[in-house]
Amino acid sequence: MTRLRTTVSMLAAALAVGALTACGGGQPSAPVKNADGSTTLNMWTFADVHAAYYEEMAEQWNEANPDKEIQLEVTVYPYEDMHNKLQLAVNSGEGLPDVVDIEVNKFANFVKGDNPPLLDLTEAAAPYKDDIVQAQLDLYSRDGKMYGYPTHVGAFTTFYNTEALEGAGIDYTTIKTWDDFQEAGVKYHEETGKAFGVASTGVMFLEPLITAQLGGQYIDAEGNVQVNSPEVVETLSMIKDMQDAGAVSTIPGGSPDSEEAYGAINNGDFAAIVYPAWYTSRFVDYMPDLAGKVAIAPAPAPEGAEVQTIGGGGTGTAIPVVSPNKDLAAEWLAFAKLSPEANVAVWEVLGFDPVNMAMWEDEAVTKNPENKFNKYFQTNLFDVLGEVKDGIGNFESFADPNWPTVDDTFRTVTLNEIYENDVPVQEALDQTQADLQNQLGQ
Repeated sequence: MTRLRTTVSMLAAALAVGALTACGGGQPSAPVKNADGSTTLNMWTFADVHAAYYEEMAEQWNEANPDKEIQLEVTVYPYEDMHNKLQLAVNSGEGLPDVVDIEVNKFANFVKGDNPPLLDLTEAAAPYKDDIVQAQLDLYSRDGKMYGYPTHVGAFTTFYNTEALEGAGIDYTTIKTWDDFQEAGVKYHEETGKAFGVASTGVMFLEPLITAQLGGQYIDAEGNVQVNSPEVVETLSMIKDMQDAGAVSTIPGGSPDSEEAYGAINNGDFAAIVYPAWYTSRFVDYMPDLAGKVAIAPAPAPEGAEVQTIGGGGTGTAIPVVSPNKDLAAEWLAFAKLSPEANVAVWEVLGFDPVNMAMWEDEAVTKNPENKFNKYFQTNLFDVLGEVKDGIGNFESFADPNWPTVDDTFRTVTLNEIYENDVPVQEALDQTQADLQNQLGQ
């Protein structure tokens, strides 16, 4: 019998802070079984779709493990509220859940210092580790210890509105490099007067992708910011040149992943979206008019680049070390995030590209004609992943403790300065470098 309960909590007010004690203060109590022998696991997440997925995996776990049945109680908070609430709970050592989703750009905040407040999950991952994309495990690991399990690869791909492109005489299959992308974008803009690609101001995805393809990073191995390095300057200059030529444009809402952007893309106002593979779900859920009109293809890359793509975005699911149910929670979480069964659900429920590559070869799943994502898109996501799997790079800056600060500065200041206010790229990046060094004490 399945035991699940989801609570949706929309915290709007700031959370009061009591006296703060050392991280992880207090001793965990012994696990408390329910009268029927099950164990309640409290979980926090920031996405309703994640809650639905975890409920599915709790059902599968209970069916396979009747002697270790869980009652999963999921609370969904708004994104910022959840991460703020988690930080306060970590600081006080009280009120922590058994399991928690932490978005990749926030994860570094919770693994600082010698004794992170999160459980080392390395041992629980052992049965599945060999089939998992290593770059995604590395995102949530520090000093050889795994503190979170990934949800998807998030490999960058390109989503092309083929109906719009064909009307302008453009064949998307000929677009391999960023030069090709710019050439097609300029032609499309001249033919239609509409935007081709996107220069985002509210999210920093395209910039890390191109920087990684060029062999660069935003933070060096010692944790020092280097956001005005030659590779970063070249990246932002490439995107700005494309914007000036008409190949990319800013988008309503600041990024493709916003309500305003969904409407614009659905209306055919943009024809080429370079974004992580999990964006498949946004098309299916929010852009019904484009069903059957969108092809997925590899992201463009510079000529001869070793790195073809990286993971963009993501969620590391973790367990606070003080959880009284941490051992059972770790066992369930490894099953819920890394097992073949979980990764089938990642695709079928969420439409995300699974981290377990063994599942990529299961055509009964990947080529299922009844799958809603396969029905929507003209091309198969897993065929595209197969083309780039040997070129999936690890963008180390994402895992650095200083990344949240870098990301926030670019999203709130730098990208707007360059794409909206036409501040010269070198000038904007030099200023960002100075500001970040001052903020981080470097």
